Amino acid sequence: MPHPMHVVNTQGLIIRQGRYLMIVRGEFEEQAPGALSPPGGKAEHGDDETGILEVTLRREVLEETGVTVGEMAYIRSSRFRMDSGTPVIDAAFLCKYESGEAHPADLDEVDSVEWLTSEEILAHPRTQPWTQATVKAAEELRLELGW
Repeated sequence: MPHPMHVVNTQGLIIRQGRYLMIVRGEFEEQAPGALSPPGGKAEHGDDETGILEVTLRREVLEETGVTVGEMAYIRSSRFRMDSGTPVIDAAFLCKYESGEAHPADLDEVDSVEWLTSEEILAHPRTQPWTQATVKAAEELRLELGW
C-alpha cells in the first residue's frame, strides 16, 4: 500500500459539568508520550464512509476511555509533523459527554484519565502548547454554544 500523504487524526474536547475529559498519553506512544491530551486517534483504512472524522472520534474515545460522546461541534483543524516526520492533519471537535465511566480503557495508549477545568488544563505541566491552543478554542466555542 502506498504511503499516505497525511495521517488524519481526530481529537475530542469532551465536556461534562464544566470539565473536559483529558488523558495522559502512554509512555510508549509515538507522539508526545506522557503528555496531557484530549482523547482521539487516527482514521483507519476501510470502506468509504460519510462522517469519517466523527466516526473515528467516537470509536477512539470509546476505545481509549470507555466514554460515549453525543453532540459534536467542529472546533478547528491543523497540520503538523510528528516527531517521526510523518505529516498529520488533525481535526478537533467539542463533544458533549453522553455516557460511560471514564477510565484508561487502552493501557497501551492511555496511562490515566481526568476531568479537568480549562484553567487546570492550561496550568498543567504536561499540557503541550498545541493542546493549550485547542483548549482555548474549545472553551470559546463552548461558551458561544452555551454548553
